[in-house]
Order: sequence, then structure tokens, then C-alpha cells
Amino acid sequence: MSRPAQETSYARLALLPGLLGAIILIAALALIGGAWYVWVQFAVAILALIMCVFAVQGKAYWWLIGLVPIAVVFNPVWPLPIDDLWLRILHLAGAVVFIAVGVSIKVPVEAKTAGPAGRYDGKATSKQNTRGGSAPRGSGTKGK
Repeated sequence: MSRPAQETSYARLALLPGLLGAIILIAALALIGGAWYVWVQFAVAILALIMCVFAVQGKAYWWLIGLVPIAVVFNPVWPLPIDDLWLRILHLAGAVVFIAVGVSIKVPVEAKTAGPAGRYDGKATSKQNTRGGSAPRGSGTKGK
């Protein structure tokens, strides 16, 4: 007998970090040169590296061409001396790259954990049923 092939479904796991990174980059245009800008650099660099992991998992290696330079340019540990105008242009370009990567990367996930038919099907697992006893909740056996 042959085993049925494991179905693979896809999830857009990079969408949330991409949208969050784009929002941070656009909002941070007002913070360039200020004391709070270092936090923007940390957030953008970390989100770019997270999206690099999703790009590798989704086998979309070409997006690393845009994500790795974002992680390097916005690295707060070794900041690059970039002129104010060019930094603003890089903010806009980075926001476009974040959105494009977030929309296009699809990471494969197993079908059994992909969604409502998998994790949330209502069936109790051994971890969920830790109360002990065999009577279901609300069966009316208490106090009789």
C-alpha cells in the first residue's frame, strides 16, 4: 500500500513583519537625527533579519538581495554615515521592499497544522485533557 502524500499548504508568515517594518520606516521619517532614532534602527534591523529567515524557509532567496542591505544600513551597532537626504530615500525604498517581500513570500506549513482543520478542530489532545477523570465537564455527576 502506498502512503498518501502529505499535503503542504502555504502561509504568508512574512506579511506582519513586512507591514510593521514599513509602518515603522514611514513613521520614522520624522525621527531621523533624534535621540529615539536608535530604536527605529533596532526595530528595522531585527524585522529585516526575521524576514530573511522567512525568505530562506520559503526558498525565495532573491529577496535576500533587498533584505540584507536593509539589515546592514539600519544596523544600530555599526551605524553607517549616510546623508540625511539619502537616508530618507532609503526609508521609502525599505518600506517598499518590506511590503513587497511580505506579500510575496509564502512559507510552506504542514496541512495538519495549517488552520481550522488542523490545530483548531476541537479535538482534545493529551496536553489539553489534563483534568483527569473520564466524565466530561458539565455532565452533572458532581454532587449526586
